[in-house]
This record gives sequence, C-alpha cells and structure tokens, in this order.
Amino acid sequence: MKTIKLTLLAATASIAFSGAAAAQESPVSFNFGVASDYVFRGVSQTDEGPQVFGGVDVAIGEMGYAGVWASNVDFGDDTDGEVDVYVGVTPTAGPVSLDFSAIYYGYVNAPDGSDYNYWEFAAAGTMPAGPAEVGAAVYYSPEFFGGIGDAFYYEVNAAAPLTDMLSLSGAVGRQEFDGGGDYTTWNVGLGVAFNETIGLDLRWHDTDEDTLGSIAEGRFVASLTAAF
Repeated sequence: MKTIKLTLLAATASIAFSGAAAAQESPVSFNFGVASDYVFRGVSQTDEGPQVFGGVDVAIGEMGYAGVWASNVDFGDDTDGEVDVYVGVTPTAGPVSLDFSAIYYGYVNAPDGSDYNYWEFAAAGTMPAGPAEVGAAVYYSPEFFGGIGDAFYYEVNAAAPLTDMLSLSGAVGRQEFDGGGDYTTWNVGLGVAFNETIGLDLRWHDTDEDTLGSIAEGRFVASLTAAF
C-alpha cells in the first residue's frame, strides 16, 4: 500500500487493516480504492471532488521495498493525474520500526513551466505503546511542488485498536516552506477492517492554512481500499 503518502499514515490506515495487509506472504501486493476527496497534508488535491487511486508494491529482500501509486487530481488546469514512484528500507532498532524512503511525485499533463514534479525524502519511526502505536516522521524536499524551494513536513501520529475490526488513529503535522506560508494540519479517524482485503477509513481533516480557500478547510473524507 502507498504507505509513504497516504502515509501520513499511521493516520490514514487503521492498525487492523494495515496489519492484515502486511500479513500477505507474496512479495508483490496491489491496492486500489475510492475516496470522497484526495486530501494531502490537509489540502484537497481534487478540488474537493472524488478520488480513484491504485498502486503496486514489491518487497525487496528482508527490509527493502519499492512501488508505484497513481491517483486523479484537479488543480484547476490541465493536470489530471499524479503518479508517484518510491523506494525505501524498513530496519528496526529495538522496539522501534524505522522507514527511510525516497519518493518522486510526478504529475500527468502538468502545464509547461509549472514545476509540479518533485522529490521528497523521509525518515519515520513507530513503536508500540501498550496496545497502541505511536510514531513520528520528517519529510524533506529540496525543491517542493511548484518549484518553491526547500520544504519540510513534520508529523506525530498514533493509532490504537478498539475492537478486532475497529481502530482509532490521528496525526498532527507541520508543513514549512523556505519562502513562508507555513501551516499546521491535523486529522482523526476511524478505521474499519471488514476482512483481510477490504478496509474503510472515515476521517476528519483540518488545517490553519488561510490562503488557499476552501480546499484547505476542515472536511470529512470516507475512503474504501482493497489490498491484496
């Protein structure tokens, strides 16, 4: 599953659902789904419209992985798709599960000179806290979306099972840009694992960003994902 971006992600996936997906023994896994909106770090990427997405991941040895993930987007121009390619390793240090990754965000039919495409590098960690998990992550881009220069994103997150099917999760993040316009984003939601393949996420997203208009305002998002 696209655990880097929809990653934000102890937040976006439930413990029950992500655990079931991780239990797959095949080195190749697939995911696809639909959502009422595509929200990335608190901001709608589909102009508050629905999302269709899917991807494939390949395990590399004991700790490595690589994958590709795609979604529709709507930026109010000719751009109509996003295709991300990523690679990473997942070592452990005692009780802490680490994830070091690189991801390339590519945009289909982006206008000439838009500089939408960019690289991002991430370091994340999670650890158990009783029945729950807590985590933190930092993301860095040397030239962020739109060619605006350096950008950092910091996040803390947590997730806890409620029943065999239900889990509660949330995250708080801070997006910072080299030229200003920093903002804070947060989300909280309920994950439902219907079985080892299908999961539903019901989540509230919000930010304190005040220049982007309605696409950065609070919203409820429902997403249904199948992973196999």
